Amino acid sequence: MTREEEIANRLLDVEERIAGAAHRAGRKREEIELIVVTKNFPQTDAQILYRLGIRAFGENRDQEGALKSEQLPGDIAWHFQGQIQGRKIKSIASWADSVHSLDSLDHARKFASVGESRVQNFFIQVNLEPERADRGGVRAEDLESLVEAVKMEAEIFPIGLMTVAPNGLEPERAFAQMSAIHKRVLNSFPTMTALSMGMSGDFEAAIAAGATHLRIGSSILGSRELPA
Repeated sequence: MTREEEIANRLLDVEERIAGAAHRAGRKREEIELIVVTKNFPQTDAQILYRLGIRAFGENRDQEGALKSEQLPGDIAWHFQGQIQGRKIKSIASWADSVHSLDSLDHARKFASVGESRVQNFFIQVNLEPERADRGGVRAEDLESLVEAVKMEAEIFPIGLMTVAPNGLEPERAFAQMSAIHKRVLNSFPTMTALSMGMSGDFEAAIAAGATHLRIGSSILGSRELPA
């Protein structure tokens, strides 16, 4: 089996699972955007995905995303979803169309100050594990105040929220919690309708809880060992 056949088969399986989960949740497949996460995979895999019709790609590292965006066609939408480093913001803004991991006013100000930013959409990342300092994201109780500050002081208007289900917590419980947070935020910020959650191991549960953007990598591309 060629690499293209392998990816095509995996992609078809994921698409069928997305459609099935959407149907079970009483939703339309068109409501859900599939972002294929290509971090740690070569440009050739991204090219295969492009030939298969994928136009939304996710990257966690600025350097890798910047390089791939230069090498691949210009009609791809690039989604940055890794933790943001202030010194990388100007570079991220040069290639990413969407940023899923905004979690501080300082970073919002820096994005706003970039002269020719490509970023069109921001998601505020919510941390469902506030006891873990190494996790990116804002605490749920601080969410509305951050959104208000980002809008007023940086003039950035987020389109929604993002989260990663905590390790050790059932995805159904994590996403139900996130869904409740999202509904609360919508009461104050009704335009923040997007909800980015769900990865290879839990995207069907995310769809049931209302996810609008899925970030799926290994279910489509398989596992890849990092260089030593």
